Amino acid sequence: MAKVSNEELLQQLTAKFGDQIIPEGEPFGLLTVETARENIIAVLGYLKSDLNFIHLTDITAIHYPEKEKQFAVVYHVHNLAGGVRIRVKVALTTDDVHIPTAVNIWEGANWMERETYDLFGILFDGHPDLRRILNVDDMTAFPMRKEYPLEDPNRVDKRDYFFGR
Repeated sequence: MAKVSNEELLQQLTAKFGDQIIPEGEPFGLLTVETARENIIAVLGYLKSDLNFIHLTDITAIHYPEKEKQFAVVYHVHNLAGGVRIRVKVALTTDDVHIPTAVNIWEGANWMERETYDLFGILFDGHPDLRRILNVDDMTAFPMRKEYPLEDPNRVDKRDYFFGR
C-alpha cells in the first residue's frame, strides 16, 4: 500500500463525516483533527476498518484550565502498512467528562483508558473495568489536572534576598 498524504486522509474523513471533522493542523507532520464526543466511535471505527489504521498508539488527555472546554481526550492512531499517523481530539467540559469507550474497537484501549481515568478523571462509558491503575484506589484527586499551584507559596528557600536580589 502506498503512503497516503495528510491531505488525502483529511479528504477521506471529510467525505465520510463532513463538518463533524474539524482539521486543527499538522504539527510536526502529524495530521490533527477534532470531532465531537458523539462521533468519536464512528470516526475511530472508520479509521480502523476502512482506512486500515489498525494500531492504537495511545489514548491520553490534556487539561487546559484556561479554556471553556477544559479537557481534550486525544487518540493517536497509526496505519502501519501506509506509514501514516493521525491524532483525533475530543473536547470535554469539566462538568461532563464522559466519553464512549474504544475497547470495542481496540482491546488494547482498556489499559490506556484506565490510565487516562486515573490521571485525569475522564470517565469512559461502557468500559469493562474502569478503575485506578497507577494510584491507590482511595485517592480522591487526579494528579495530572492543573488544579494546584506549581510551587508551594510558603517555601522560603527561593526568596530573592537569599540570592542578593
